[in-house]
Amino acid sequence: MKTSFILSAADSIRDAILDHESELESLDRAIGDGDHYINMKRGAAAITELHTELATLNADAALNKIGLKLLSTIGGASGPLLASFFMSMAKVLKEKNDDAITTYAAAFAAGVAAVQLRGKAALGEKTMLDVLIPVAQQFSALAASDSNIKAICQALTHTAEEGMLATKALIATKGRAAGLGERAIGHIDPGAKSCQLMINAVCKQVLANQP
Repeated sequence: MKTSFILSAADSIRDAILDHESELESLDRAIGDGDHYINMKRGAAAITELHTELATLNADAALNKIGLKLLSTIGGASGPLLASFFMSMAKVLKEKNDDAITTYAAAFAAGVAAVQLRGKAALGEKTMLDVLIPVAQQFSALAASDSNIKAICQALTHTAEEGMLATKALIATKGRAAGLGERAIGHIDPGAKSCQLMINAVCKQVLANQP
């Protein structure tokens, strides 16, 4: 993975978050703390401000730096969760030190596992993991089967959307929404929506770079 791609993907993620301001704010007002969009916007802006510094680093070092920046920039629970994701990805990339698609899948899976461990959450609890876990599982399976990049991106985009939409029918057991009980049913989890947007943005960036 080239650092230039990470920077382009970060810009795409920032744009996706900004483009969905009203939707994210509406979702968070319904079942969250009301600060999800602000935190995501702040984190995306912080990464953009690091571009010049990140451009001089290897991909693993850049991801680790992003993680550290998010940890000190984003408030609430999102900061430590996203920081764990990027820093765990960085560790795998550094250890593997190759450009195999299976390495990228392993790095993503490690990031998701770190989020799961830190958040003490699992699939089906109406959180971002309802998007991240299925995507990580499918990414690993498709990478191992030598699927082409286009097929992988299309599948992951679809799986992310399915996971996000599935949170609408779930009862939350983590975070502020957990206190709402059945009243949270009918609302999409804002963290799941943000993850779906980010995965979609990165996949679009990957496809745009294909010959």
